[in-house]
Amino acid sequence: MRFAISLLFLLVALATPAPAQFARFDPAADYVTAGQDEPGYRRWVAAASWRPVYVRAFHDYLVTSGVAGVAPSWQLLRTASDWHKCGADPFEVPPIAAWPNIVAALHYVGAHIVPALGPVEPVSVYRNPALNACAGGAAASTHREMGAIDMVPLRRITREALMRSLCAIHEASAGSSNAGLGFYKGLRFHIDARKFREWGTQSAHGLFGCAAVLAEGAAPYDPAAPPPVAIVPVERDPLAPQ
Repeated sequence: MRFAISLLFLLVALATPAPAQFARFDPAADYVTAGQDEPGYRRWVAAASWRPVYVRAFHDYLVTSGVAGVAPSWQLLRTASDWHKCGADPFEVPPIAAWPNIVAALHYVGAHIVPALGPVEPVSVYRNPALNACAGGAAASTHREMGAIDMVPLRRITREALMRSLCAIHEASAGSSNAGLGFYKGLRFHIDARKFREWGTQSAHGLFGCAAVLAEGAAPYDPAAPPPVAIVPVERDPLAPQ
């Protein structure tokens, strides 16, 4: 009888949903579809005999440039989130001439973003001109030059806290960087190395600068306020391809 009761409690416990605070935090899931995930990357590399050579060359270039540890190299080959709607590849090795542009953006992310927010996951980097147009990118998008990274934080954080943190970080580096900071819906944000500027989801209507950007999310901007701290780290797979 005691065993039966214990078994019943165990079955109930297994069937009970985990509390919200212990639910898996995966902000990239909103942007990374099947095919642009790790299994999709492996299939894409294996689909052409020349791809492993170029992927390795790209990774070695990042190592030589001192930015290979900012984010997994394979994630930096992701194209547009709407790749499947445009009939494009989920991954692409950009022209070699564009590689220095991603290095400049990664230096900023590694020096300013990761120390404050923790690890990030790139969800869209290089977009060739045709794919950029199909995906609705700006005609002069820095993604066309591989100079921009759209990414999400991998530590639990609210959108408001993310916006406050990134704006504080960005304003603090105003005199030493040419980084651009943009916000999209959810936790997706953009970093590029073209010129110093900030914009939000309504930038087409003239809302530029962190004061206006934060007003979109009811997050009044106070440059003197310390940035919020993100919590709950997410473990990375040590076997993920580099």
